[in-house]
Amino acid sequence: QVALVESGGGLVQAGGSLRLSCAASGSIFSILTMGWYRQPPGQERELVAFITSTGRTTYADSVKGRFTISRDSAKNTVYLQMNSLKLEDTAVYYCNTNPATVHYWGQGTQVTVSS
Repeated sequence: QVALVESGGGLVQAGGSLRLSCAASGSIFSILTMGWYRQPPGQERELVAFITSTGRTTYADSVKGRFTISRDSAKNTVYLQMNSLKLEDTAVYYCNTNPATVHYWGQGTQVTVSS
């Protein structure tokens, strides 16, 4: 069983940066492919980036070159460094496995980018 808790969101001006964290409990974390997802207001949830157990990363085109996903298996934590934030990055951000596991969804963390 894995429990995921996201943190690090907030209000930031366009062009700014934020670092999100996802703390995981459970001994199987290190073998899981983990992803960051986001759900903008009134839209579907989408996969933003994911990282395999070996550290291979993949990004959505909308964030490529601006966001960096990483993991620290010793701390059971996945990070999302977000730079050059845009208004359209405003969303609730969640972490989960990839593909997502339904009962792992947490509360997410709100990221709001202002002009």
